[in-house]
Amino acid sequence: MLLGAYAAEAQLSPAITQWLQNTSVTGTYYASGNSTPIANNILVNCQQVEYSATSVYVSTKGVPAYATGPFLDGNPSNATSQNAIFKFPLTPTQNTGNPTATGGGNIGVFINGVALFDYRDGVAWSTTANALCGGPGNPPCGGTTYWNRDAILAEKAGFDCSKGHPAMGNYHHHQNPSAFKLDQTVISTICNLYDADGLYAIDNTVHSPLIGYAYDGFPIYGAYGYANVNGTGGITRIKSSYQLSSITDRTLWPDGTNVPDGPALSAYALGYFREDYEYVAHTGMEDYLDVHNGRFCVTPEYPNGTYAYFATVDANWNSAYPYVVGPTYYGVYANRKVTSVTEPTTVYTGAVAVDEAQFNNLKVAVYPSPASDLVAVQVGGLVQEDLKVELFDLAGKLVCNTQIHAGQTIAYFDLQAVYDGIYFVKVSSSNFSTSQKFIVTKE
Repeated sequence: MLLGAYAAEAQLSPAITQWLQNTSVTGTYYASGNSTPIANNILVNCQQVEYSATSVYVSTKGVPAYATGPFLDGNPSNATSQNAIFKFPLTPTQNTGNPTATGGGNIGVFINGVALFDYRDGVAWSTTANALCGGPGNPPCGGTTYWNRDAILAEKAGFDCSKGHPAMGNYHHHQNPSAFKLDQTVISTICNLYDADGLYAIDNTVHSPLIGYAYDGFPIYGAYGYANVNGTGGITRIKSSYQLSSITDRTLWPDGTNVPDGPALSAYALGYFREDYEYVAHTGMEDYLDVHNGRFCVTPEYPNGTYAYFATVDANWNSAYPYVVGPTYYGVYANRKVTSVTEPTTVYTGAVAVDEAQFNNLKVAVYPSPASDLVAVQVGGLVQEDLKVELFDLAGKLVCNTQIHAGQTIAYFDLQAVYDGIYFVKVSSSNFSTSQKFIVTKE
């Protein structure tokens, strides 16, 4: 069995070093119909990380570096400052008793300080009223709910381009935080007017980045990992072991449990409720996850191995149930949000170290080419430090410049005042740089 690496990592645990820290850059949001982002004056990412011998404390406003919104389902909220402190254990442990189910609200935190929710949206089926209950516009649910709505399907129209939305100002993701437009098959048109941005861009050639921590303290990775749990076998998409069941009516759960009847499939298609899914073990297939949507494995940050969750997607990169963590935790759960730090700590001031291999994994795409009015610079993978983005003409003269901040993936250049010709976009970190050529033509 692989050994959990947390104890050995001690104070240099990735649970300390991998958070994206920022004390100067503020965020933006979109209003419906306006593709120009509006300043919200809220600091993005995490503002402070401090640690003791047993815990790490992360202070954050809960707002990402990528622009949020709009939310086109009538959601009246925008992302607002959460002023939160989260306390995670440096040595998380397996729950050897009955698994704890994930619940409503925060079940984890992404490395940019943004909240992770599970599959649910607070709406369920009332088996007494034979109607939806809970959530805006519905009567409250009373007692046990046996058919609980899946937010990924039901609330798709209200997600922004980054696949997130707010609950009373608490901006969060239920799923892999990579932009809709970057999926292999695009299932939302929200990115047609607003940035195709998110925490990271999926890259099927490298191990996905560490993107967060669940409320049991174990790490969360993106969609791709090593085919074998010992770190060999190349890179593959890490797959959910859940699938839609073959039920023809909602009188039984897929495991045969007799429960009060839910709505007909003709009224709500299979997949509209969480209980429409069943778990199927894939014995001997190491790229499939367990019942918690995780596995023991080697990762780049944990070379000795750890239990880790993965943000699962299908072959088209569309989100796949149970999406990130769930429906139960592997480890010992606790509410990680605290009101204060009550023990002596050391403030971690080190930036995330990006080496040459990691920088080279940030695949830069410049499009369209030829371009006329606007050109986009999209970076694959996870940006862990601010990147300088510069536009040069063929003679090497700097035309204009901008930035891609840590926790973003995209930048734009307005070409209205740029002449026809060949240009270069240079993307630079503190130590490394790369350039891409493109053409401007106004014809």
